[in-house]
Amino acid sequence: MKIRSTTVVCVRRGKQTVMAGDGQVSVNDTIMKSTAEKVRQMRGGEVVAGYAGAAADALALFERLEEKLDEYSGNLPRAALELVKVWRTDKALRHLEALLLVADEERTFIISGTGDLIVPDDDVVAIGSGGPYATSAGKALCRHTELDAKEIAKIAMGIAAETCVFTNDRVTMLAVGEEPK
Repeated sequence: MKIRSTTVVCVRRGKQTVMAGDGQVSVNDTIMKSTAEKVRQMRGGEVVAGYAGAAADALALFERLEEKLDEYSGNLPRAALELVKVWRTDKALRHLEALLLVADEERTFIISGTGDLIVPDDDVVAIGSGGPYATSAGKALCRHTELDAKEIAKIAMGIAAETCVFTNDRVTMLAVGEEPK
C-alpha cells in the first residue's frame, strides 16, 4: 500500500511567516479523508510545523521535535539538528516515512529521516506531492505582487489543489510573527 503525500507550504513576507497544509489523505487512488490537519503550532505559537508522508510517523516526529524544543529552550535550529541526529541513529525512528517543514519567526527548515536538515534559499518552500506547484506559485506571487504571506500561501495552496491530485482545497493555515494589517 503506497500512501501519497500532500502539500504543505511556508511563506515568509515582511515580519510574517505563514504555513498552510491541505487536508487530503490518499491511499493508492482513493481519498480516505479530506479534513486532516497537517500543520500545527508548537511552543505556544512560536513554531509552526507541517508534514508530508505517513501521518502516524509524522506525529511521532512532532512529539520528538516538541521535546527537543523544550530541551533547548525553543532554539529551533538546535532542536531541528538534534532531531535529525536522533532520527538517523535511532533504530525505530530511522524507519519513519515523513518529511517535516518547520519554521519560527526567523528561520525555516526541511527535516528528513535521511539526515537532511535543509535551510531553503527562498522565502517560499513547500513539501509533498503538490510542493513544486505551491512553491512555483508562491515564488511568482512574492516576486510580482505586494500580497502578504497569508494571501500568498492561500493562493499557492489553491493552485496546488487545482494541479495535484493528492492535494485538496481544505487548507489549515497558521502564522508566526506579526499578523497582517
